[in-house]
Amino acid sequence: MILPVIMAGGSGSRLWPLSRVLMPKQFLKLDGQQTMLQATVNRLNDVDALSPVVICNEEHRFIAAEQLRQIGQLDHNIILEPAGRNTAPAIALAAFAAVKKGIDPLLLVLAADHVIANTAVFTKAVNDAAHFATSGKLITFGIVPNAAETGYGYIKRGESVSAVFKVDSFVEKPSLAVAEQYVASGEYYWNSGMFMFKASVYLNELKQHRPDIYNACESAMKEVNPDLDFIRVNKEAFLACPDDSIDYAVMEKTSSALVVPLDAGWNDVGSWSSLWEISEKDVNGNVHYGDVFNTNSHNNYIYAETSLVATVGLQNVVVVQTKDAVLVASRDKVQDVKAIVQQLKAAERTEFKIHREVYRPWGKYDSIDSGQRYQVKRITVKPNEKLSIQMHHHRAEHWIVVSGTANVTVDGKDTLLSENESIYIPLGAIHALENPGKIPLELIEVQSGSYLGEDDIVRFSDRYGRA
Repeated sequence: MILPVIMAGGSGSRLWPLSRVLMPKQFLKLDGQQTMLQATVNRLNDVDALSPVVICNEEHRFIAAEQLRQIGQLDHNIILEPAGRNTAPAIALAAFAAVKKGIDPLLLVLAADHVIANTAVFTKAVNDAAHFATSGKLITFGIVPNAAETGYGYIKRGESVSAVFKVDSFVEKPSLAVAEQYVASGEYYWNSGMFMFKASVYLNELKQHRPDIYNACESAMKEVNPDLDFIRVNKEAFLACPDDSIDYAVMEKTSSALVVPLDAGWNDVGSWSSLWEISEKDVNGNVHYGDVFNTNSHNNYIYAETSLVATVGLQNVVVVQTKDAVLVASRDKVQDVKAIVQQLKAAERTEFKIHREVYRPWGKYDSIDSGQRYQVKRITVKPNEKLSIQMHHHRAEHWIVVSGTANVTVDGKDTLLSENESIYIPLGAIHALENPGKIPLELIEVQSGSYLGEDDIVRFSDRYGRA
């Protein structure tokens, strides 16, 4: 049996301003249809596999859960990392979780932020790999290169074993000249970061080569705390785990590694230029999403989230507009977007971390205006969901219902509000907001006070475990 293990960590900072710390690229709909996480799960529809295990950061848990719920794949199957410790420990958590259930599946390790155009070829490669993984081999999928890329690590193939190859060596990101030699030789593949092996085989190899990681992860999985659809590991034990990738910890050391070639239109979408490359273009080579008009413009990537974006005479440029930021960059310089993110972080700007629109387990809010001593938000609460019972030390609030029905509790008194009705929440009042209806609740919240930060929330009770 195949158990997909989907790695959904990472920040995707090169895709700022769309990708941010609290909403990284794996949770975005870059093609406007489904998120990258959802596409990764749906890519497995033709693979005979169990429901996937998703590994993500604590701060992304509700986003991951909601996206899995939307495609019918949420089933207590999200493992939360207390902190990032790279791929070797993350995969070990999934392997220990499987073994604890008394099964020894083939782990199919995938990244949540990859694009694969040809699903049929991908499925065949997975089935080919399963044959060898069942016999105890550790499989890595090597991407057949179509260019001399310097941003990827490479795998040099060795002796042929049926339709696959032994791994001769893993190679770090090369210079352009060396990369051109690799591609010309036909003996090298891009390192995709996708793997397949039996859970027990991986754990045995990890125990042999990195017993410190093995022991830390084993300890972390001994005290598992189920929480809604999440699996919480022992935080103290996991934080003591070293940080290392599966490549360094296991794959470069094992004598049982095989590489399965994969030529399926793979792309790790590591930058805006790579997204332009894989996207459908108009007759002038432009890619655009949203409300975009182009005149005498060629080979651009234009993304308009909420407003009209017009270009005149632009070539080889990336323009990305979100509700609170605009990026304009040369297409051949987009790798440097990460430097902008670092500058924003150093300047303590919130734009590197969060969007204006923020998702919560109960719905979302959009900060539509703010000034000295006031802030205005548009709040959306999903049907049958409820915000925590809370109070604020420094602000009062007015709530105006735009659509739907709100059940508001203020100091123990319940009030039912419908469209165009409002209520005042005094400073210090213990209050809660619930949507008892069958349609989303939309309301406008006006905050006023001396401090309006999100950390001015004292939670007394919360159905999502945040109290």
